[in-house]
Amino acid sequence: MPRIPIVMPQLGESIAEATIIAFNVSIGDEVECDQDALEVETQKAVMGVTSPCSGRVVEWSAQIQESYAVGEILGFVECTVEEAHRLGLDGVIAPSSAMRESLPHGFSPADAAAAPFLQSPPLSTTGVAPTLRGLPVPAHASGASFLSPRLKARMAELGLHAADLAGIAGSGAAGRLTIEDFEKFLSQLDDQQLSQASSMRVAVADAMRRSWTRPIATVGMPVVIDPLLAHRKLTTTKAGPALYGLRALAIALGENSALAGRLIGDKIVHPRSIDVGFAVEAEDGVLVPVLRHADRTPLNALVVRYNELVDLARRRRLPADATGGSIATVTNFGSFGLEWATPIPLPEQTLVLGMGAGRIVPRWDAKTSQFLPATEAHFTLSFDHRVLDGGGAGRLLVRIAELLSTPESL
Repeated sequence: MPRIPIVMPQLGESIAEATIIAFNVSIGDEVECDQDALEVETQKAVMGVTSPCSGRVVEWSAQIQESYAVGEILGFVECTVEEAHRLGLDGVIAPSSAMRESLPHGFSPADAAAAPFLQSPPLSTTGVAPTLRGLPVPAHASGASFLSPRLKARMAELGLHAADLAGIAGSGAAGRLTIEDFEKFLSQLDDQQLSQASSMRVAVADAMRRSWTRPIATVGMPVVIDPLLAHRKLTTTKAGPALYGLRALAIALGENSALAGRLIGDKIVHPRSIDVGFAVEAEDGVLVPVLRHADRTPLNALVVRYNELVDLARRRRLPADATGGSIATVTNFGSFGLEWATPIPLPEQTLVLGMGAGRIVPRWDAKTSQFLPATEAHFTLSFDHRVLDGGGAGRLLVRIAELLSTPESL
């Protein structure tokens, strides 16, 4: 009679293992299909693991208070051939000793039992073999979704983060990263060319890692910047394009500061002042100087301070009062010739405004009913989707474009 394995199911998208806390049936007991055969505890809840078919429990290979990974075998139910056929489990058997010896390298007996094994029927006339049924783990389950306490301790010892292991393919159940995978990865590093990351690069990496724990979304639109360029030509102390964007963003946020608020629990924390930062490329990283009360300071009054902070940032000599505490950032990635990008807001911020390179394009002029050349740049607004939705972000970006169309008002 077929012996059908009971395997640890995928109990949630982020669940990689569970602990056995109780057996609801004993060896020799009869069970029905989908009857709770045992109880397991995850980090989130206590759940039941059901019998895959009706039959008699013939073996428990799991132990109380032991943890098992998704896909591991917990026990076996013996059923009739008719029952196995009815449920599409016909041909499923426990791996025999002969099967164990014939397993490919790296394929464990637990994997074999959990797969489960099928007695392959003859090939059809089309020559296509039937696919496996009853897989205990989703076919597209991603790896490295679970790190054991032992692995976390080893990583902490070496100062590593989960993101550092993103490129390692786990060999454990459901793609779980094992300590053996980790140690093999470390040994392979010795064969690579290594260089010490600068303190700034490490700081930037840590900030971006923390930022990415939030749901970040981006909206974008083309903005005509001819008025900005024309206004800049007429001024004595010329502001850079990023400062125009910063001032427009500050005015828009001054009209509704909740858009730059931070979500703390179930409260939106509004900023006390509209302090906006701007990205400056420094040696091996990026610094973000801050202009305080940017919504209340005219554009021409910001130019000298802006240029001073750019110089100090490039020399890594920013004063304490010009760093931190900003509610948004402006980055001019167009200075690198880029037309489109999706920058990430800093961990303490909700918004980042990106400005692309300008290019001359044909644009329809309704007054003359013809296409006329216009200088157009793509602006993007990346935001914390917990605080802001696409509609609100879109309206904010449109308001910024409106303000830039009349730069003399900045």
